[in-house]
Amino acid sequence: MQKEAKARIKINNLLQDSGWRFFDDEKGKANIVLENNTKITKKAIDEFGSDFEKTQGGFIDFLLLDEKGFPLVVLEAKSEDKDPLDGKEQARRYAQSQNTRFIILSNGNLHYFWDLERGNPSVITTFPTGESLKHFEAFKPSFATLAEEKVESDYIVLTQNPNYQKDPRWADETQRGELTREQDLKFLRPYQLSAIHALQKSAKEGRDRYLFEMATGTGKTLISGAVIKLFLKSGNAKRILFLVDRLELEDQAWKNFVRYLKNDFTCAIYKENKDDWRKAEIVVSTVQSLSFNNKYKKLFSPTDFDLVISDEAHRSIGGNSRAVFEYFVGYKLGLTATPKDYLKNIDPMKISEKDPRAWERRQLLDTYTTFGCESGEPTFRYSLLDGVKDGFLVNPIVADARTEITTELLSEKGYSLMVENEEGVEEEQTFFQKDFERKFFSEKTNQIFCKTFLENALNDPISGEIGKGIVFCVSQKHASKVTQILNQFADQLWPGKYNSDFALQITSNIPDAQQFPINFANNNLNGQTKWLAGYKSSKTRICVTVGMMTTGYDCQDVLNLCMMRPIFSPTDFIQIKGRGTRKYSFGYKDADNEITTAEKATFKLFDFFANCEYFEEKYNYDQVIKLPIKTGTGTNGGDGVDIDEINIFNPDPLKTFSEKAVGLAGMKVDWKFFDKFEAVIKNDPIAKEKYEQGDIRGVEEYVKDEIFDKPEDYFNLEKLRKSIKADRRVSLKEFIEKIFGGITAFKSKDELLEEEFEKFVAILKPDSKHILPIKNYLKAYITDPEIRDIVETKEYSRFATNPKVTMKDFKELNGYREIVPEYVKDYVSLNAFM
Repeated sequence: MQKEAKARIKINNLLQDSGWRFFDDEKGKANIVLENNTKITKKAIDEFGSDFEKTQGGFIDFLLLDEKGFPLVVLEAKSEDKDPLDGKEQARRYAQSQNTRFIILSNGNLHYFWDLERGNPSVITTFPTGESLKHFEAFKPSFATLAEEKVESDYIVLTQNPNYQKDPRWADETQRGELTREQDLKFLRPYQLSAIHALQKSAKEGRDRYLFEMATGTGKTLISGAVIKLFLKSGNAKRILFLVDRLELEDQAWKNFVRYLKNDFTCAIYKENKDDWRKAEIVVSTVQSLSFNNKYKKLFSPTDFDLVISDEAHRSIGGNSRAVFEYFVGYKLGLTATPKDYLKNIDPMKISEKDPRAWERRQLLDTYTTFGCESGEPTFRYSLLDGVKDGFLVNPIVADARTEITTELLSEKGYSLMVENEEGVEEEQTFFQKDFERKFFSEKTNQIFCKTFLENALNDPISGEIGKGIVFCVSQKHASKVTQILNQFADQLWPGKYNSDFALQITSNIPDAQQFPINFANNNLNGQTKWLAGYKSSKTRICVTVGMMTTGYDCQDVLNLCMMRPIFSPTDFIQIKGRGTRKYSFGYKDADNEITTAEKATFKLFDFFANCEYFEEKYNYDQVIKLPIKTGTGTNGGDGVDIDEINIFNPDPLKTFSEKAVGLAGMKVDWKFFDKFEAVIKNDPIAKEKYEQGDIRGVEEYVKDEIFDKPEDYFNLEKLRKSIKADRRVSLKEFIEKIFGGITAFKSKDELLEEEFEKFVAILKPDSKHILPIKNYLKAYITDPEIRDIVETKEYSRFATNPKVTMKDFKELNGYREIVPEYVKDYVSLNAFM
């Protein structure tokens, strides 16, 4: 009885949180009926057989009504120790008797949503709102209609211009190209059609999750546009959510969908249309903006979207982001350029914290499982080699330009890992980072790298100047140094051609950095080239970045890519290489109307840190460049640029040492400290502008660099945490969101633990039998280092004296004894609970 009462209380709260009403109020009439007596109809008996005659009547636990007072949802409640699915058939009978389509099954901890016209019950973590269910009720998905919709090469074009075939230029084959270019008509390539048809075939077999594994540059956004039209036109979706993992990709995706589909469908970026996003059939958002503080649960109901597409899937469903993806019921499509089997000789069951490749391999395996491809075979696959063979992509010339000390990066102490810092922000960090910076990125080493790059880069086939390129650095500070050196060399080599704008730093700490890559792709970054009058090519030739121009950036005329950093993420490596694979036609018309053209046949990939060998083992480089690495009096490369000797430093046994006088401000916490910090941030125009642009990471970096630890106030994270008296480690991101109104209050440790449990349920969908022991074990494992130590050392006898998890509790967990620790390592930031 106690467990049943607890379940009812939780269900009541969940209903009220989703806008359902037990009593009339200012928002409307009550729309929850309790213990409604019902009779089984003859229709139900005829449809489901004699079993119904045994139960001629009964009581519906909760009957939810629509705005007109008609039955909409049957909610079957079970006690906490019962499986909600035990009430499945009984609930179906009640739903049939009330002529309702929707059922919710719940025991207070585990909940299922069931659309009787669609398939099996799906795990949910919040209850759907009445408004979203009315949207959901308005369409009836069907695998048959999805599979039978006719999709041919002009599927997108028929939305762009349904009468294109009536244009006289289409009848004339010599003018078709001109018509296509003028109206920017997007015909699907054969492999893109094959991807759509593979999805339809999978749907015909009853699957509702799909994964496309396709090389960078193969047009995944265009394919997504075709998939979106397929679902909307066939009646299998009324609204679609497109998730990206980077801010710049949000705007890019929106522009493309508008270009492809605006004549038939409306597309909106969520953050720019918070009040009227429901008017759009296609909603685009970054997964980060929805996942922070679980905003997705406040903003959306589980039934608001009928199809969720995850761009660069294994990034946008990694970590806590996966809870966003699993929150919504309906169809799911993942897009990835990183194949599961890209890494060789990695045992996914032997995960080493010192090998980030193995960690990402596990994430890739999780991605395939998430999209119903447990066998490792995606719904459709199209590789870089396929694209090159079919003539749609180009392969690189890979230049090995490593130094003698590069190999140290491949040793244990040289690993770079994706880890969460104390603010909970994931970033790439390298062991012995200060020594690493000094040893590999000294001024003289940077000069050699830049000089080697300039001497060996491919030239623009029309103007003859250095071809456009992107340089990837280890940090913003490193990017700044490299940019300066490249501009100094350019000024010496080509006087008067560039005014310190040959190279441009594009990192999040640079104002207007989001616009620069767009201008670079449009060939007007800092104006146009001075090498050839009237030639449309960017004056700035080299963009120097860290990670902003990796995923999804499209600049087809890039000829040079340079990795001046070690890369340990296979996804980053694939994406960086993919920036150059797109084909391009260079063209120029001179004053006499003479036309010069050239096709992009290849691009050059400079590898200073054996990245290709790291990922592809015994890699045969197309070009090997010897670098002047010995100490000496210097070299002269023949281009007038002198480079001094390179100093190689030995590791300093004393890693860090600093002294700082503690003033009065550091000896006590002023209770108004946070208020003072809030006023400073709110009145700072740069912080405000970055926040309004959605660049939270940029705000964090700005605060750390420009506001923290300054003599005026000595603001820092530790003092801020003390000032609000939180029972856990509040992150800088949370402080920023609180200041600008993104959140109304800091959550307690227990509130965060409840949310982590909900995410666990959404992602792993445990059976009801183990739900309560799992909940207790998960919370204890997150918060108690002793329990983590017991599990990691396998000294299970210590549970006999542990008050949080007893030996009996531990035995009841069965397979979840190992699953919970692995889940916490992959998805939970323990820093937040300390």
